[in-house]
Amino acid sequence: MFTLILERFSYRFWTYPQQKKQVLSDMSLESSFAKRISRLCDLDLALNGQFQMIKNLIMLCPLIGLLGTVTGMIQVFDSLALYGTGNPRMMAAGVASATFPTMTGMAVAVAGLLFYNRLSRWSESERNNLRLALNEGAC
Repeated sequence: MFTLILERFSYRFWTYPQQKKQVLSDMSLESSFAKRISRLCDLDLALNGQFQMIKNLIMLCPLIGLLGTVTGMIQVFDSLALYGTGNPRMMAAGVASATFPTMTGMAVAVAGLLFYNRLSRWSESERNNLRLALNEGAC
């Protein structure tokens, strides 16, 4: 997920400005409205490249954390079966280690969501700018 987010930030700061400049200069030379729309649609697709995959990975992070918690709780129950409830420190340590994956999954999801929202807002802003550029070229 973070690799895809880094790729999107890389695209935003280095690749996209060059592509946008090239498309806008080509649009000024292009007389056909259909070809201008086609060029902007290609740029729009590149702009929204990995957002759905990032969103899906963000949704999976807490679920993977819960899977780790269930696995940890199984180990706690196994130790309870062997040693009984006579050692509360061992139980507490097991429960603490079992809940750690859930916390990690949620923390990763929140961090991913912050980056995703920032990139998504930027992408939507750029899409609006591209629509305005198309409308200005149509007049």
